[in-house]
Amino acid sequence: MPDDEAGPAPRLSAAPVRDFAALGAEWRGLEARAAPYTPFQSWSWVGCLAAERYTDPVLLRAERDGRLLGLALCNRDAGRLCLAEAGEVALDAPFIEHNAPLLAAEAGPELAAALLRQGWLVPGVRRLVLSGVAPGLAAAAGGTPWRWQARPAPWVDLAALRAAGQGHLGALSANARQQLRRAMRRVERHGKLRLERAGTPAEAAAFLDQLMALHGESWRARGRPGAFATPFARRFHQALVAGGLPRGEVELLRISAGERVLGLLYNLRRGGRIHAYQSGFALGGEAARDRPGLICHHLAIEAALAEAAECYDFLAGEARYKRSLANAEVRLVWAELVPPWSPRGLLARARRSRLGRGVERLVRRCGA
Repeated sequence: MPDDEAGPAPRLSAAPVRDFAALGAEWRGLEARAAPYTPFQSWSWVGCLAAERYTDPVLLRAERDGRLLGLALCNRDAGRLCLAEAGEVALDAPFIEHNAPLLAAEAGPELAAALLRQGWLVPGVRRLVLSGVAPGLAAAAGGTPWRWQARPAPWVDLAALRAAGQGHLGALSANARQQLRRAMRRVERHGKLRLERAGTPAEAAAFLDQLMALHGESWRARGRPGAFATPFARRFHQALVAGGLPRGEVELLRISAGERVLGLLYNLRRGGRIHAYQSGFALGGEAARDRPGLICHHLAIEAALAEAAECYDFLAGEARYKRSLANAEVRLVWAELVPPWSPRGLLARARRSRLGRGVERLVRRCGA
């Protein structure tokens, strides 16, 4: 940015974190004057159980004339610098998406990549780990992709539906509309469909417990542990809900037909955008035929339309119900970057150019 237009270039720095309470206050102060950001960039998420998650925390900072412009909290682990993650599977089970540094409104969007490039200067860092980031941010962070996984993140453009005068049902394909109507008629034999929103921390905690139980049952039936399998994951989400509900950053919804609970949704919210983070559905016995997931998300989308929300985001991952209910999509990237001229960087470039055999032998001899 030219000095005569935007002032001097921001001053970038990286330093260990000694006091999470002080950092939390500073982070919240930046949130108050930040550009639009997601729940995953808020201190509610980034700072949740921070003392446990970040074993070697490093703060990337951008300032101009003493005014804070951007922050990124990372963890240094075995030569990797991980953005807003620990770098350990067990501690990163609360999966992050729409991940990025937090920027002040007056900072240009290019500052996010500049902060991440500062991470390469942190002593001992040989790899940069970026989970759930925009592809453009990962591409601009410097380095060569050693690992790069792009995943679709379908979402419902509620503003477009509202502008077209459409409800959600009317915007679906004929097949999805038929399936949804059939499912709703079937479950309404048990009673009228009802959506409840937890209004107090105690209600939210009870809803979360019920959601985790249903979620665990359905995933164990598929031979997998699910998102709440470890004590740390459960404590993380209990703390996130307790702190985020009073701030309007979290919502817990329960959908029933009469006395029969179909499922619960755990959503994160920020600035008119609703992120459908986790769920638990009644899928035992014949309940799976009732398509409870389809019904629960549809009712939540209709509620979001009624309250003038802008977006209902299903987050990343392939799932048939997401394709059926969404009308838009972005892509997010899970990337591990290495320096271009490091042994891994040379190997990654060689693999992409299909000239990798000799380079791969060289890299292995170097022990990289």
